[in-house]
Amino acid sequence: MLGYLFRDFRRPASERPSIVWWVFVALLAATLVYLPHQLGLAGLMDLSVIFVLALLALSMSFLWGYIGMLSFGQTVFFGMGGYVYAVAAMNWGTTTLPFLLGILLPMAFAVLLGFFMIYGRLSDIYFSVMTLVLTLILNKAMRATSGSQFVVGDVRLNGQNGIPGVPPLQVPWNPTVTLFIDHVYYLSGAILILVYVGLRLLLTTPFGRIMVGVRENEKRIELLGYNSRRYKLVAFVLSGGLAGLSGTLFAIWGNFVAPEMFGLGRAAEVIIWVIVGGKATLIGPIVGVGLIQYLTTWLGMQGVGQVTLILGMILIIFVLLFKEGLVPTVGNLLVRVLGVKSNDAAKKRDHK
Repeated sequence: MLGYLFRDFRRPASERPSIVWWVFVALLAATLVYLPHQLGLAGLMDLSVIFVLALLALSMSFLWGYIGMLSFGQTVFFGMGGYVYAVAAMNWGTTTLPFLLGILLPMAFAVLLGFFMIYGRLSDIYFSVMTLVLTLILNKAMRATSGSQFVVGDVRLNGQNGIPGVPPLQVPWNPTVTLFIDHVYYLSGAILILVYVGLRLLLTTPFGRIMVGVRENEKRIELLGYNSRRYKLVAFVLSGGLAGLSGTLFAIWGNFVAPEMFGLGRAAEVIIWVIVGGKATLIGPIVGVGLIQYLTTWLGMQGVGQVTLILGMILIIFVLLFKEGLVPTVGNLLVRVLGVKSNDAAKKRDHK
């Protein structure tokens, strides 16, 4: 079954997932339900943050791997989602509307930003540079808000010290009940699975196929009569909303937001997660987040001081040896070892 599962991961994005893939998703959901019975509170917190950051990685892999737009600005939407939720929840004393705003406002900002960059016909390299510059600007701007005059309602932004005491998420129909860490685990895990399945199914629709076609040959898509800029803008806005959702959940998970959410270090981490896992897959970045987060925690426990340097070396190794990423490389190897026939080979056999 493992070989057939990896073969399914190698299917073109336009093909509908097989029954094996659906079984995998069901088993994954069942595993996430079972794990809290075996893990302590610390384990649940570690897994919860992996789920949250995996949403950020998915926003990048969808935009870069399937649309062909490399953005260093996913952390802009990530940080914006966290700060919007924190400021709104602390001012209003409720969390349902701030949770939604943590998704909608980054999407609105993505509409404005994407309109000027995409309809301005910026080339791919200048698009990446512009998003990188915006990340640096917002990071510096948030660090400069330490003065007492930088207040939104009753909430001080506190500059590089961040905003502590972010309220936990309340149950919408019973605001007196707030979510504890085990509830955040279930919430973030469920959202991650839904987003993963939703993106996979979106790519099989005519709309998704055209978006992938833009990555393959934008000029041909335009000659066929499609407005490629519209599809790129929709993809950019959708990825911004996913990053904002990730930032909102991150603020809920840690009860804290800080300018590091906008930081260049976080932006580099997102690139590493996607490259290590495989940017042309949706499951790859999730695996990349889990692997890198576990390795970072393990290196920290071993007292290694230069964790960033080691992660940089890992990125170089993966770029040189695993050019497609870990999941596609391992999948290709397993398919060959287990002797699972590809779709093309099966079609030729049936034809004969």
